[in-house]
Amino acid sequence: MAAIELTNLDLTFTLRRATRLSLKEYLLNGMFLNRMNPKLSVQALRNLNLHVQDGDRVGVIGHNGAGKSTLLKMMAGVYPPTRGTCRVEGRICSLFDITLGFEPDATGRENIAFRAYLQGETPKTLQSKIADVEQFCELGQFLDTPVRYYSAGMAIRLAFSIATVSEPEILLIDEVLSVGDMAFQMKARARMKNLMATARLMVMVSHDLGSVKAMCNKAIWMAKGEIIASGPAQEVIAAYERAAKPIAA
Repeated sequence: MAAIELTNLDLTFTLRRATRLSLKEYLLNGMFLNRMNPKLSVQALRNLNLHVQDGDRVGVIGHNGAGKSTLLKMMAGVYPPTRGTCRVEGRICSLFDITLGFEPDATGRENIAFRAYLQGETPKTLQSKIADVEQFCELGQFLDTPVRYYSAGMAIRLAFSIATVSEPEILLIDEVLSVGDMAFQMKARARMKNLMATARLMVMVSHDLGSVKAMCNKAIWMAKGEIIASGPAQEVIAAYERAAKPIAA
């Protein structure tokens, strides 16, 4: 059984107006830090109530800055809610910021173990999957090279191969990943389709409404951190398209 339930959920970030102060400014005005660089509260998600159940394929749509990716990270446990509850039942595979957490001084082969353990694998379960990762990423002898020497494309190929070797019950996807050359992209799309088919529950963020219609039975329309509409994918997308259509002069 896999399920995600959000109840009366808010998420607020506390930020400083300026990202940094110079040493001179701090030494001269340190005692007045709050006045010089006041805190700002940004409400990223507000009053969310949502239930995603076993078998659902949910697409999250909305304009940039609507809170879609933040919602996905909340579900993955990256952000704890400020108010309300987020209950997740099931083993998660999250495909966003997939290169985050690589140890640059470790080799690709060592990073396979590091990242796989973070995904919930154990030395015993990983043993049978290492060969799959090595073969799928097609990095060959570069797996024995520190990741700091990888190109961006090589790092993404390795990260994608590790992230998708697990057998998740819940699949969280933030946009479609472009990984490597055309041949590798075809392999990646095939693996993604397999993951989507075998996962018990999927939530994907996408601006491609056609993909959401094709892959999802439900959709969530978000704006300014709130859920504007949720329900059957075709109906929610139709409402979103009507709202986005410019008014004729």
